[in-house]
This record gives sequence, C-alpha cells and structure tokens, in this order.
Amino acid sequence: MSSAKTVYLDYAASAPVRECSLEAERRYASADYAGANPNSLHGMGRLAARALDQARADLARCLGGRFRPAEVTFTSGGTESNNLALFGLAEGARERDRRRTKVIVSAIEHDSVLDVASPLRALGFEVVLARPGRDGKVSCETLEALVGPDTALVSIMYANNETGVIQPVPELAAIAHGSGALFHTDAVQGFGRIPLDLSAVDAVSCAAHKIGGPVGVGLLAVRGRAPLRPRQFGGGQELGRRPGTQDVRAALAFAAAAKECEGSLSVSREVTARRARGLYARLCAPGTGIKATAGVEVGPDRLPGMVSILVPSLDSETLVLALDEAGYEVSAGSACSSGSLDPSHVLSAMGIPRQEALGSLRVSFDERVETSDLESFADALLNIVNSRSSNR
Repeated sequence: MSSAKTVYLDYAASAPVRECSLEAERRYASADYAGANPNSLHGMGRLAARALDQARADLARCLGGRFRPAEVTFTSGGTESNNLALFGLAEGARERDRRRTKVIVSAIEHDSVLDVASPLRALGFEVVLARPGRDGKVSCETLEALVGPDTALVSIMYANNETGVIQPVPELAAIAHGSGALFHTDAVQGFGRIPLDLSAVDAVSCAAHKIGGPVGVGLLAVRGRAPLRPRQFGGGQELGRRPGTQDVRAALAFAAAAKECEGSLSVSREVTARRARGLYARLCAPGTGIKATAGVEVGPDRLPGMVSILVPSLDSETLVLALDEAGYEVSAGSACSSGSLDPSHVLSAMGIPRQEALGSLRVSFDERVETSDLESFADALLNIVNSRSSNR
C-alpha cells in the first residue's frame, strides 16, 4: 500500500534544488550575457566573466579557510574534483621532490578517491590505506604511523558520506604537513551542512547538488603554493587547471545555494540535528532491533542530518524497496555504490560484522524536511521490520 505523499530522505545522494538556486538560473537566463563565453574579449564575454568571478568569490567566502577566489577551480562535481586533487597534487608533489612517492588515503573514502589508487600505482606511487576505528574516525596516531619523508599527499574526507562521522581534519592536516606532505579533504558532504575548519588544508573538494544546487558543477580549491599538475589540456581556462568553457549558469546557481546554506548554518544545523536525534530515539529504542552504525547517534562529531542505522534482521535491499513502496526514499549506504550485494566498504573498514553491515540504511535530510515526515517514516520502518521479522 503506497503512501499518498512521497518523502525524499536521500539528501546525501542529491538534495532537492533550492529556490534560490533556481532563481539564480532564471536571472542568468534573462541577462543580456546569457550564453556568452566568459573567456571572450567582447562586452558580453566580459559581463559573463564578471558574473563567473562573482560566483567564484562568493564560494571562496563560503569555504572560509582563507581561500582566495583565484584558488577556486570549477569542475563538473565532487568526483572530478577528487580525481583532479589526487592525481594533480600527488604528481605535483613528486615533481617538486622526487622522493615523495607515497599517497595515503583513508579506507572509508568515497569511490572517487579509492578508485584512483590503482592508476596511481601504475604511475609509480605507493598507495596506503589509513584505517578507522570502530567509531569511524581515522586517529592521529594511525596517520602518524604512516607518514614520512616519502609521503606526497594525504587525502582524508571531512565527513563520511555513509555514516556522517566527522574526521579531525585540522589535526590530521598538521600531521601531514609535519612530514612535508600535502593534505586534501573531500568536503562534499560537509560543505554547507557544518562549519568547516579548512585553515590547514591544501585543497578541498565540494559539489553543488549536495546542498540544493544544480547537478553537474563542483569546485576544487587549491592553495596557490600547492603544486597541482593538470589532468586535462586545451584552452587554459581556470588558470589551466581545468580547461573547457565554464558553465556560468551553474556556477551562479551553486554560489546562490552555498550562500543560503552558509548564511543560515547556525540555525539549520541545530534544527536538523534536533530532528535527527528524535529519529534516532524512535528507531534505536530498546526492543526495536535497530542500532546506530557508529555507536553515537548525534553530536558535534556527526553530520546533523545523517542517520546511519543497522537492521541486522533484514538486508538493505529489502528495506529500501519496502520503504520505497510505502513512499519513503532512502539509501543503503552510498548511492554511487548501489547495486552491489557486498557490504559497504566503509562499514567493513570500521570492523562491523558482515551480517550487520548487510542491513545498513542511510537516512539523510536537511532543515527542509519536517518532523512529521520523519515520524511517519519511523512508523513505516518499524512496521516493516516488525512484520518481516515475525514472518521469518
């Protein structure tokens, strides 16, 4: 029996577009310079370039961490940003110092980081995985044992895309710098959702569609002092880091969403966290058979709108499909890795037993999702778990 209303709770995969972002696109479409190439010397081109520069400046301000507008490179999204960071910074560091042939990434990174390991090895790099503890965090002690004078780059995500666990990025970056290595963080999930401390990082990746901007645009901010070798060539746009005519419309829409998120962050974070705590309390109450993935439900070291749970009595696919039929859209871990019957590599790296990991669910939302929708979702999930478990 389907619900009359579909409740979307997969914001970590892609968030609904914000009205401010749509309005920015409408303003662009009605502007005289709409469609003009921002790299052209004529008047319309200069107007387009001015708009693009404004979007770049707005995003640099939203990032914080003393990033300058010129250090913000537009990309097609988080995956491209992470690929460019891993290849570009590793090769740049090695060109500057031939001894630096090691790249360290955490074992819980997004596939757009982990899948770069094999091609990096083919280029002569050693790639080492830093494993988290059961709490989902990479400890400073773990990283200290891995870095050395041969380390070119360390890449550890700011907040995990499955569990919502926030990593101690400033401390980890300091350890990387202590060995002379560069430090990159994938902040795709954290940007616009929590305050970011990027003062110590050399590079950061973000994506528009996670915060209510358009799909198909992201950024990689790289310090001017950091050596970055480009992976694409032709045209010289984005200071030669990422050639190709820029999508001014998407950049403006990205900046609009980022400004709205950053401007209301203190309020939206508290509202979202409060609703997440209520959802955890319902789902993980004694006797439900459901528990929080990382052991701690909501706090300062968790993304506020990421509810990550384990339902050991059922598998994720069954749960996702049953919830979909009931009108609730959630995910079994990362949407980018859907379709696999294996447990999440994130949960496996955390030491969660396979049988438990196979029953993982990720429920993600922001301040736009009402408490009543979360309560009805909890009712639906608990009914599914109870009915399916009683029929086993």
